[in-house]
Amino acid sequence: MAIDFLYPEYEVVRNKDRCISCRVCERQCANEVHRFDPSFGYMTADESKCVCCHRCVALCPTRALKIVKTDHTFKENANWTGKAISEVYRQAGTGGVLLSSMGNPERGPIYWDKILINASQVTNPSIDPLREPMETRTFLGKKPGRIERDEEGRIRPNLSPQLKLNMPILFSAMSYGSISYNAHASLARAAKALGTYYNTGEGGLHEDFYEYGPHTIVQVASGRFGVHKDYLEAGAAIEIKMGQGAKPGIGGHLPGLKVGPDISKTRMIPEGTDAISPAPHHDIYSIEDLRQLVFSLKEATAYKKPVLVKIAAVHNVAAIASGVARSGADVICIDGYRGGTGAAPTRIRDNVGIPIELALAAVDQRLRDEGIRDQVSVVVGGSIRNAADLVKAIALGADACYIATSALIALGCHLCRSCQTGKCNWGIATQRPELVRRLNPDIGCERLVNLVTAWDHELKEMMGGMGINSIEALRGNRLMLRGLGLTDRELKILGIKHAGE
Repeated sequence: MAIDFLYPEYEVVRNKDRCISCRVCERQCANEVHRFDPSFGYMTADESKCVCCHRCVALCPTRALKIVKTDHTFKENANWTGKAISEVYRQAGTGGVLLSSMGNPERGPIYWDKILINASQVTNPSIDPLREPMETRTFLGKKPGRIERDEEGRIRPNLSPQLKLNMPILFSAMSYGSISYNAHASLARAAKALGTYYNTGEGGLHEDFYEYGPHTIVQVASGRFGVHKDYLEAGAAIEIKMGQGAKPGIGGHLPGLKVGPDISKTRMIPEGTDAISPAPHHDIYSIEDLRQLVFSLKEATAYKKPVLVKIAAVHNVAAIASGVARSGADVICIDGYRGGTGAAPTRIRDNVGIPIELALAAVDQRLRDEGIRDQVSVVVGGSIRNAADLVKAIALGADACYIATSALIALGCHLCRSCQTGKCNWGIATQRPELVRRLNPDIGCERLVNLVTAWDHELKEMMGGMGINSIEALRGNRLMLRGLGLTDRELKILGIKHAGE
């Protein structure tokens, strides 16, 4: 008989004086934690199945429930922590790779929290965004090096295709399959309402969402799932996914249990089969090969759409970005190692790649040093949590930021990090119809619009306090940033001074 070496990570605390055995928790839990025991007439819980999603807590009508971290412990050992021991037990019991979802939860340097924003005083007065113009619109794409005029002095249109954003925020790539139909609907509707874009991820575009094409970035990944001419034509831009922050160097995997009829049709794969993206694009082994795909996609869409290239933040990211800029790409998208994912090997998610703050600063400086910064726009993602992170990213050199985890949290995600199971109790990372229905796309859209609108207000307030009235004046303006508690080497890479200087 197999021995279960692990004590449950969470405990369900039920106040029996408040519990009325209404069985809401039982009906709402896709993990089958709660059960009514008719012989005793009260609710019980199998805590080994609890993922701490808070669905039962949120919907309990009498507030009889709470989830707590277990105080069960292993014998103290600074090297062999309880987490390390538990992971060995799991792998010894299954022989499999540990899978995780969402972003890296481990402790580590979060440079956003060690960077402070400067403010204007007296000689460079601040700006009141309620009374003075404040420009947060931005355009993504190549910028011409000079103004050209014809023989009569009229300006020649030499601007390549651009993406116009009402604010420097886009919804990052999340594929149909990894998240639900209703989650995609929420993102698509919100992108249209906000005047920005959402990204299909590598799962193709459901036919119902073609109407949102002017606010859609369609992705071409190594598996080429759902890629065809109509798909490419449908989007406002095309993104080539070379890598992502949560799992640099490896491909993607959507389990067959999530591949129902709609996803099968959208991805153009057999129903019930695993959708596996290989680690490399099998036609890309050099910058020259990447250039070939960039111009193949431009040729297929009559050079009307900008092409983005998404790369993971790795140690030589500046050199890679330089090559991408010379490949003909219009936008470089960089994803940091704290970026979220539907599923990734735990070891890779938590140990591979570098923070987006360092990657962004290195890339922006390299492109400036080579005199090609205006040939390409830079978009970054990988744990952009609030408007302050957004301001700091733009001041470090970004044109705009991708958000994903924060968008999912706005939809109701509680970061229980069990997306790979397909049992999302909030209707987001699931394909089970009874769970998908829990997310109302109308409410989801409204909450996303509220979130980004609030960030836009805060962005304007912070810019006004800095004495800056446009995104263009903020981009790459590292003089407005100061570090706190950083080493000289870290300050040098970030290109900022220490607080007090």
